[in-house]
Amino acid sequence: MTQKSAENLHHLDETLHEDRILILDFGSQVTQLIARRVRESGVYCEIWPFTANDEKIKAFNPRGIILSGSPASVHDEKAPQIPSAVFALNRPILGICYGQQALCQKLGGKVETHEHREFGRAFITVAEECSLFHGLWAVGNREQVWMSHGDRVTSLPPGFKAVAYSEGAPFAIIADESRKIYGVQFHPEVVHTPHGAALIRNFTHDVAGCSGSWTMAGFRDLEIERIREQVGDGKVICGLSGGVDSSVAAKLIHEAIGDQLTCIFVDPGILRSGEADEVVRTFRDEFNIKLVHRDASDLFLGELAGVTDPEIKRKTIGRLFVEVFEEEALKLGGAQFLAQGTLYPDVIESVSFTGGPSVTIKSHHNVGGLPERMNMKLVEPLRELFKDEVRALGRELGIPEVIVGRHPFPGPGLAIRIPGDITREKLDILRKADAIYLEEIRSAGLYNEIWQAFAVLLPVRTVGVMGDGRTYDQACALRAVTSTDGMTAEVYPFSFEFLNRVSGRIVNEVRGINRVTYDITSKPPGTIEWE
Repeated sequence: MTQKSAENLHHLDETLHEDRILILDFGSQVTQLIARRVRESGVYCEIWPFTANDEKIKAFNPRGIILSGSPASVHDEKAPQIPSAVFALNRPILGICYGQQALCQKLGGKVETHEHREFGRAFITVAEECSLFHGLWAVGNREQVWMSHGDRVTSLPPGFKAVAYSEGAPFAIIADESRKIYGVQFHPEVVHTPHGAALIRNFTHDVAGCSGSWTMAGFRDLEIERIREQVGDGKVICGLSGGVDSSVAAKLIHEAIGDQLTCIFVDPGILRSGEADEVVRTFRDEFNIKLVHRDASDLFLGELAGVTDPEIKRKTIGRLFVEVFEEEALKLGGAQFLAQGTLYPDVIESVSFTGGPSVTIKSHHNVGGLPERMNMKLVEPLRELFKDEVRALGRELGIPEVIVGRHPFPGPGLAIRIPGDITREKLDILRKADAIYLEEIRSAGLYNEIWQAFAVLLPVRTVGVMGDGRTYDQACALRAVTSTDGMTAEVYPFSFEFLNRVSGRIVNEVRGINRVTYDITSKPPGTIEWE
């Protein structure tokens, strides 16, 4: 790498990450939502466990620090503690729920367990003006928030004042304006606090002084330079599934190094209607990316024949993906790097407030274990991004909306949408039903309102009547849910007219199905997929 290229990379990195926020995680299930709200405000941030050492925190040099919630109580014997570097940096601090309580206890206030707990929607009353909600809430306003706490602050540390209160939390928002330290008893990061994102933006921009320089255009330029620096004149192979993550990673890497990249697309025969052709057409013909297309449907369907256990299906498919991908990669020869669409949530250190942090990295079904087996170095250009940011980057790269806006699709594909054994006949039936369902959703303008929608071919045969004849065919279930992260999900409330129209089309146009049902189970207790 030339000195000029190194200087350019350094300049891009400094510009993009000049303003950054550190989020310390105390074990909350919604800590990632804090980061997403910060990123949405145009500010780069990272999530670290509360056990991060002081030297590392100081070296990160954030403009501000946010302390997350926690299932713990400050009264627990091993309660999470705020690192001393948080105060030594003398930067703005925002404590959320447990973060507020930990701040108060550390700085000389008092926290007690109270009989009046608050869980769910609550209303706070603004008592005084505060930089945290300047231009957003006025004194006397009654505002909706989302509470989830048993303990509450009962006495403030020196220098703090209460600027908002609720029925169950007399110190719902506290502030020490001189030191720019704030605490909120509610959760501004969740959608149930309507103005929560604006509160966080006030903290990052007005209080911490961030400019909002984190953009996908800037990230694109920086990551292209990073890829060029890492790869040099080496060759890269990328497992392309046609999903959002691998598609965006492939397009970004190709912009950086061109024909040094070769994508391998393994078609297992369990994709949706027209998907394999779309992948080849888009990446080989439109983007001019070198692409190896391996039709492995006979192999996959042969090994899946008679397999009914969902876990065995998943393991069989995962093993075959690795074997076929490795086989094609070895045919190419000479590649030193393997590209993966690893995202930021896959590499965040998860926190157990009783047992400390542990690193959890998700294995991708189609490339799991390959770097070790093939002695290759990883290229992971998306590891700083959340899913919604990957979609934004894909649009920045000019990838068609039909790909970047696509609903999540499981690695095992249609195999886990056919409970029981899998045959080509069943796959053909399901593809047709699924295509009709998605076509009607798009025609109704509902696709982007839904997190995931798909059809399931049930292992049930039902009696029906068509014309003057009796039928004995299979039943089909339709599934559609709304969600923000896939961890929880609610059924999408289609109108009866919509469901009636879809049902009529499927029964009339798909030979083999004579009954259609709609799955109205939320997650939990159900899962989004059926297997």
